[in-house]
Amino acid sequence: MITRQNTQQNLCNADRAIDSFKYRLPTTEEVAIQTTDSLTHDYGRMILTTRSTHLVSLGTTKSLWIGVLLCLLHTTSLCVCAFPIRPAFFITSTCISPCVSPSINHVQHHRIAAKSSSALPQSPTSGEAAVAELNVFQALLRDLQIENVPLLGCDARDVHTMNAALWTTMSEVSESDESQKVCIIMEDIPMDALKSFAADYANLLTQSRLMDHLPELARISVSLLGKGVGPALVIETSDRTPDELAEKTARAAMEDLLDESHCTASLKSFVNRIVVGLEACPYTKNPDLSGTGLEARGVNPGPVGYRFSKSSDACAAVASFWTSVCELLSVPESEISTTLLSLPAIGPGNDREAHARFAAVVELISRNLCLFRGDGVFGLVHFHPAYERNLIHPVNKPAFGHLPPQSWLRSMLRHNGNVEQAKSLTDKDLEMSNYQRRSPHTVINILRASQLNAAVGAKSIVDLEILEDGTTEKASGIPLYSRNVIRLAGQGEEKLQSAVENEMNMSFLGEGA
Repeated sequence: MITRQNTQQNLCNADRAIDSFKYRLPTTEEVAIQTTDSLTHDYGRMILTTRSTHLVSLGTTKSLWIGVLLCLLHTTSLCVCAFPIRPAFFITSTCISPCVSPSINHVQHHRIAAKSSSALPQSPTSGEAAVAELNVFQALLRDLQIENVPLLGCDARDVHTMNAALWTTMSEVSESDESQKVCIIMEDIPMDALKSFAADYANLLTQSRLMDHLPELARISVSLLGKGVGPALVIETSDRTPDELAEKTARAAMEDLLDESHCTASLKSFVNRIVVGLEACPYTKNPDLSGTGLEARGVNPGPVGYRFSKSSDACAAVASFWTSVCELLSVPESEISTTLLSLPAIGPGNDREAHARFAAVVELISRNLCLFRGDGVFGLVHFHPAYERNLIHPVNKPAFGHLPPQSWLRSMLRHNGNVEQAKSLTDKDLEMSNYQRRSPHTVINILRASQLNAAVGAKSIVDLEILEDGTTEKASGIPLYSRNVIRLAGQGEEKLQSAVENEMNMSFLGEGA
């Protein structure tokens, strides 16, 4: 479905050309990392850059690295997918290990082919450095083999396939309660991208605001093999403690109560009631078709893809998200226009604790997407049965995938010409705006930027005066958000809450399908 995004999304789209979801690698300075504990709406974005010498060393040693892998053991190819879709990437294991879950299927046998690097410029200095790095890299791989650590080669080449492979591997090793260790080798991924992933994950582990609600990540570490001597990441877990076992058991108990058909039916009920019935999105006319009314702007209506994951694990949720992104990028709009990913075991229920868990997981996903500039290719819209904008960080600033701050709503109404409503609506009335995001369970709507731009566009961005002292913020989607505020306030809380609870029962109890 096409749904208006927050200000930050539109700003990203306004100043960046949307071509393809690949790395941006200008030959300038080293990677610039800007991360803070507050993680505002920029999500501490890391700008990926590289020096030309890095590209040379990657090219001159790529075939040598592959040769090292071929010398170790015969290989087994594993296609990793969370859904039954066309393969997005292959993971190749050079040793047999219980770390690799039997649920990863589509096993095929093949050898990794060495790739030519003759097209890249070379110099004696860079060649000698490459050989020195190779020797260290080879020794480290042999040490891991002696330790019986699985060496996984992955053919991912783009941001989406890289993240899908990494988070899928992390979710697999996270399943075991015992310590695990794997090494994933991505010879087609620039080193700066791998460095950024590892650095951001390490930074995440230090941020208690998020980690308090992502406890399963605390036992997982991600590091560069040999501090970046070669294109490999080491993913390691520690033994689960008794407290961690209790936490896993408690959250996983919900998984057995979930049924995909019931969850999808309840979600379609919500879409039909709020998105279609109350016209929360003017470009969705039924739960199965998106993009209606945008034909004149170059977007044809297409099917909505409903996807589902019953896992309660945060890594599995992020992996499912990236698998959905891979699928969306692999098919035209005529096959899947937009995706609604149901994650019903992530923050189930409608209490504060459930909402905090939901907010942490979707921020993790949004953060990971923005890290590699994916916010210029996709828009996200987050839903939860207890959705409360005043509990989303940052409260008074735009947050990617979320409603505009509630403190902005009166200003938005005045800007839209609804001066009387801006005066007469109570704070309680304004809180009813949250119901446009109160779905029966956690859901992420993944939107193509092309559709989002057609529906909204940069021209909708205005300077909104949010304080009487003249303080302004960039805002967009003001007419739609204003209309939704007024319509939802008119529905009344009792009616809206009753509908949410009925749809929740459809998801978790199997009623009323």
